[in-house]
Amino acid sequence: MNFYAVIIGTEILNGRREDKHFSFLREALAEYGHTLFASFVIKDDKELITRVFKMIKEDEKSVMFSFGGIGSTPDDLTREIASKVFRNAPLEVHSQFFKDIEEKFGKEAYPHRIHMADLPPKADLIYNPVNNMSGFALDNRYFFVPGFPSMAHPMLKSIIQKHFATKKENYRKTLIAKTSENTLISLMQQLPESIELSSLPMFKENKPHVELSLSSDNKQDVLEYFQKFENALKEKNIQYTIQKETI
Repeated sequence: MNFYAVIIGTEILNGRREDKHFSFLREALAEYGHTLFASFVIKDDKELITRVFKMIKEDEKSVMFSFGGIGSTPDDLTREIASKVFRNAPLEVHSQFFKDIEEKFGKEAYPHRIHMADLPPKADLIYNPVNNMSGFALDNRYFFVPGFPSMAHPMLKSIIQKHFATKKENYRKTLIAKTSENTLISLMQQLPESIELSSLPMFKENKPHVELSLSSDNKQDVLEYFQKFENALKEKNIQYTIQKETI
């Protein structure tokens, strides 16, 4: 699965608010061995939101967590755009959410709040433990929650626990070598797609170093290819240190 975060909020981009969703989602996914594939912070712009949603939809492995834009004010565009992109259909009144809004707000549900119940067809509600003003999900792949962290974060926890709780184990080996990345590029090019490569150049005491890390859910693959890097460094008498192994 490719996990995407779409954080919608002009107020984040212009500095009026600080984003708190990215780090929370990253850590919540990490509890089960998952990592984010991409993260976007975008303004409340209809064309931009549409383009981002369409791009994610085109990824057959995508799972999306969208934050914000599901309220009842004119800048809340997410519900309408999601219906167009993921359903190619107009919004429909979700009967249960309609009842929840009327029950909570009574006469004050009209004329505006009640329209929060206008959702894409075949949407499933995501329970909001703070005030029962739900988010919604489409196809158990696209999840839409409020922009408020106090509401969104417990909702995210429940989504991940329900749908993505099967823990994925990843094995990682890392070394730091007293050389530049260029020394190891030919070996890097031989890595199979099953291994994730991370190569970070750095300078220590004004001399080039490289932190090289290999990760995969196949431990034997990591051990085999990591050994090739060790052998190459030994052959060239390049000093290196092994970092703590992680899973």
